[in-house]
Amino acid sequence: MQTHLVKSLLNTPKGQEADRILRTCVHCGFCTATCPTYQLLGDELDGPRGRIYQIKMALEGAEVSRHTQTHLDRCLTCLNCETTCPSGVKYHRLLDIGREYVDQQVPRSFPDRLTRWILRALLTRPRLVTPIVRVGQFASPILPRSLAQKVPPKQQQVEFQAQPQARKVLLLAGCVQPAMTPRTNQATAQVLNQLGIEVVEAPNAGCCGALSHHLSATAEARDFMRRNIDAWQPYLDQGAEAIVVTASGCGAMVKEYGVLLQDDPEYAARAQRVSELAQDLSEILSKEDIKQLRVPDPKRIAFHPPCTLQHAQQLNGRVESLLEAAGLELVRVADKHLCCGSAGTYSVLQAELAGQIRERKLNALQADKPEMIVTANIGCQLHLQAGTGLPVKHWIELFVTDS
Repeated sequence: MQTHLVKSLLNTPKGQEADRILRTCVHCGFCTATCPTYQLLGDELDGPRGRIYQIKMALEGAEVSRHTQTHLDRCLTCLNCETTCPSGVKYHRLLDIGREYVDQQVPRSFPDRLTRWILRALLTRPRLVTPIVRVGQFASPILPRSLAQKVPPKQQQVEFQAQPQARKVLLLAGCVQPAMTPRTNQATAQVLNQLGIEVVEAPNAGCCGALSHHLSATAEARDFMRRNIDAWQPYLDQGAEAIVVTASGCGAMVKEYGVLLQDDPEYAARAQRVSELAQDLSEILSKEDIKQLRVPDPKRIAFHPPCTLQHAQQLNGRVESLLEAAGLELVRVADKHLCCGSAGTYSVLQAELAGQIRERKLNALQADKPEMIVTANIGCQLHLQAGTGLPVKHWIELFVTDS
């Protein structure tokens, strides 16, 4: 594709990156066939090819409007299109650049800005999330159904006595996970301890930065990344083998630190080191002898592979192999490559579309009558749970002895 980006942009690293990405696209349209929003809306501008064209026009100096912003907002960033693309177009990076540029050209309404600020202010701070979740759980019986569905039920704690181990890994606790689904991290610590690996949390680590990054709060996201790098470095220097991430959305973000901070002379090398050491929990367990683990209560399982696991991290089939090796029966799920509609804050900012996408996903997951749905990302877990009566869990919970 030929490009003619405005000169002021071409003199910046982001402009040069966008120009390189645009030139790799041949507008073949393969991506459109796998785009969830195009499948629902049938509008070329709500598919990857149409969004690439809109970003190209914006970066070339064409007038942009709220209309352009709306089509970019509707993208789930599920990266189905990147998996499908024969030309290797880095669509997610182009979308990040395009969204930020359009937001600079088209001021959002006050209610929209306020909503996005509240999401960034609350959901990235565990100390605020925890009391809000506790109040929601207490008041759930009297809340409106639409709001009560978003409040996760209180979980039973995983009780076990951790033993010191020679091998150690860092664990990214997450922002909302400790309050909403604490069993995920607790189960991870129990299982890894059984395998001779001690789990350590760096007390000064916090939000991975994904939420701010995808809401075009770039400076804020970079601050979160730097804080985590500073918090993790002493443990990595002392021999921690890896940074284990149980939420695939956070994992995809941490694995991009090296790219996102490559222009930062102080943090570039350290960010790259962190990205190389970041691993999804399934990557860790795939290298261990899991025969000593057992599933206390085997059930027929429907597994939903989050987009951030299969498309962003390219770990498709990894969790399924672990579950099958443990003796679980996985039911067939049609169109497993498609998004569930959670996509970070998408289920809040694009609630109607997210609900339609979830309905289609749940129909596929429940078609073969599973007893439980499991996934690998807290956003997917909570979003799916709000639409079904079946239990929805993180897959690592299946290995917990008190399940």
